[in-house]
Amino acid sequence: MNIAFNLALTEKYHSPSQKVRVATENWVKNQIYCPACGCSIDNHENNNPVADFFCMRCKEDYELKSKKDYIGDKIVDGAYSSMIDKLQNNNAPNFFFLTYSLQELKVLNFLVIPKHFFIPDMIEKRKPLSIIARRAGWIGCNISIRGIPSTGKIFYIRDRSIEPKESVLGRWKQTLFLRDEKEPLEKGWILDIMNCIDRLGKRDFTLSELYAFENFLKTKYPNNKHIKDKIRQQLQFLRDKGYLEFATKGRYKLAK
Repeated sequence: MNIAFNLALTEKYHSPSQKVRVATENWVKNQIYCPACGCSIDNHENNNPVADFFCMRCKEDYELKSKKDYIGDKIVDGAYSSMIDKLQNNNAPNFFFLTYSLQELKVLNFLVIPKHFFIPDMIEKRKPLSIIARRAGWIGCNISIRGIPSTGKIFYIRDRSIEPKESVLGRWKQTLFLRDEKEPLEKGWILDIMNCIDRLGKRDFTLSELYAFENFLKTKYPNNKHIKDKIRQQLQFLRDKGYLEFATKGRYKLAK
């Protein structure tokens, strides 16, 4: 995998944003494979309302978001109502995130976040455009990726280092069970427990260590009066799905 952009394609463009768009889209098309099946991907037609790329074999869709230097916690997206509608109707694309060095015109990081990690709470409404704007009143959105667990951020390239293809494909399969969960509240619980496990910072942990997040979860789910029961329920669910392994009584570990 070559992390450098093809600069010859950008020579006829004058706008820096156009140069970056052409260079990044061309790089993704020629360097990136589908994380679901390993096949090549191709461009959708320009201005496709669904996504930027699709897999020619399994038909997964991907939308590309590119930023200079760092991804950060928020990504600017399109219309708020459109994104919410996609999530509610289960037809949102998967997201490719690319960061690049403008000075070197090379890729720094490239990752995919599968669509099953997104819930409506992660979509932030921006202020409407002013009355003097061409699209006065239009409301865009930001995608917050702060709540995405580490297993939902599948890197192809991390700090210029290329990950093995089998690792990318394996990590994609690890969380496909989330696609079966259509209820945003329940999926939110699953993602929060995954994040709590991430915050422990280790592969092996105890039930008691997860109970330490009880107050945090109470704040987020004030109507739930049985937080510890819910924690145990979600751990059981994640164990049944192969995300966790049961070690001994009260002890769990992340599956390899």
